[in-house]
Amino acid sequence: MSLLQPIDTVARDFRPAPITDDEAAAMFRAVVNLFGRWGLTDEQAGVLLDLPARTYRRWKAGEIGRIDRDGKARLSNLMGIHKALRIIFREPQRAYDWVGKPNAAFGGRSALEVMLEGELTDLMRVRRYLDAERGGW
Repeated sequence: MSLLQPIDTVARDFRPAPITDDEAAAMFRAVVNLFGRWGLTDEQAGVLLDLPARTYRRWKAGEIGRIDRDGKARLSNLMGIHKALRIIFREPQRAYDWVGKPNAAFGGRSALEVMLEGELTDLMRVRRYLDAERGGW
């Protein structure tokens, strides 16, 4: 009798389902509130979402336009950053304040400064750091 179990060698696709337009709109509304907690200007919010400030202001007022794949990825990363911070910090205000504080992990810059470089990969860098800090991976 063999003690070895058979190995499942079937290739599986573990990618999450694409973000729907309704989900993206809901994330956008949540991110607007998050940006308020972070104390961002409309111009800064536009950089993080890769939107002109005037478009961000119109969307923030309720006229949300079509959110493309890049926009959905940005929203997803921002929500991931928020989630990680809420897990790491028990007091919500400390989580909101952390974003603007200097951090040795980013060469003395704040996470916000890193994210304001404007690339999707900048958001991903902050999210990866926080996920590693909270033990998410």
